[in-house]
Amino acid sequence: MDTILNTVALLVGLLIGITVHECAHAWTANKLGDPTARYLGRISLNPIVHLDPVGTLLMLFSLLSGFGIGWGKPTPVNPVYLKYGPRTGMALVAVAGPISNITVAVLFAIPWRLADLGLPLPGELATLIFFVVSANISLCIFNLLPIPPLDGFSVLVGILSQIRGRWSYQVIQWLRVVEAQGPLVLIAILAMSYVLPGPGILGRLMLPPYLMLRRLILGI
Repeated sequence: MDTILNTVALLVGLLIGITVHECAHAWTANKLGDPTARYLGRISLNPIVHLDPVGTLLMLFSLLSGFGIGWGKPTPVNPVYLKYGPRTGMALVAVAGPISNITVAVLFAIPWRLADLGLPLPGELATLIFFVVSANISLCIFNLLPIPPLDGFSVLVGILSQIRGRWSYQVIQWLRVVEAQGPLVLIAILAMSYVLPGPGILGRLMLPPYLMLRRLILGI
């Protein structure tokens, strides 16, 4: 029974996290001048409009291993319309997703923290809160990895574009070349994380910041 409850709670957490994440991308892009996602109905908290077939399948498959991860349908953005230039604009749109996940984690953690002060917290609700918070922390960290097409890649390019110097320009050009191979690198990392024994590359990258953020937000 506990396993079923944990799996359902983690699934709920991932659905909430992915929906809010993609909605934040769409909302931020619209605020920065690109209405593309708004025209397509992506500024919405309806999970159906944000679910990606491959990302959803990975999410369901990974739930069986007790560690859920996945992604939503990429939010369409036209960088030409964004304020502050394409690179900085895309970085702002990209970072909005992970920030939204941390925001969700903090909001859901409020009852958990109030329980430390004596507020009753039923066991089922505590389980739901724990997994929603954990899922959103994981989504934040996963998407901030500087691997295209994840958000962290756009954030990295945006930061480098603000640094004046030949070396930063050369790094950006090299990253643009690497960008085409990014999805293959990401798939390889995901595959090794589930095939090889132990935490794998993904686990080693994500576990330390996950534990740090979980302790800050939930206190455990």
